[in-house]
Amino acid sequence: MTSGGKLEVDVEIKSAAKKFWDNIRDSTTLFPKFFPDQYKSIEILEGDGKAAGSIRLFTYAEGSPLVKVSKERIDTVDEAKKEVSYSVIEGDLLKYYKSFKATIVVTPKGDGSLVKWMCEFEKASEDVEVPHVIKDFVVKNFLEVDELIFKE
Repeated sequence: MTSGGKLEVDVEIKSAAKKFWDNIRDSTTLFPKFFPDQYKSIEILEGDGKAAGSIRLFTYAEGSPLVKVSKERIDTVDEAKKEVSYSVIEGDLLKYYKSFKATIVVTPKGDGSLVKWMCEFEKASEDVEVPHVIKDFVVKNFLEVDELIFKE
C-alpha cells in the first residue's frame, strides 16, 4: 500500500503581489536566465507556457539532488486570484511519486506579499520520503525571485 499526503508552506516576501506574480508567471524565461546554477532550460512544448493546458519541460542544472528532468502541465490559472496549479506528468520525480500536483497562490500582505505553495502527492512506495527537498527548493526560488525584483 502506498500513501499520499499534502505539504504546504507560506513564504513572506517584500515584493508587491502583482510584481512577484508577473515574475513567477514568466519563470520559463526568467529562471534559466537568472538561476543557471539550478535550471539548465525550460522549454514550452505545448501552449504558451502560461495558460492552462500548457506543457513545459524543465531540465535542472548539474547537482540537482532528486530531479534532472520534469515535464509539467499547467492545470489551472486564475490571474485575478494570482493562483496557478500544475501537475508533473513525466520525469524523474515520478520515480518517487505516482502523482505530484502543486499550487502557488500570491496574496498581498502589508507592503509585501504572502506566497503559499501546496503540493499533493502519492508515494510510489512506502520508503519514499515526504518531498521536503522539493518544498525547500521552491522556497529558495521564491526568496531568490523576491531578491531579484528588489535589485531591478
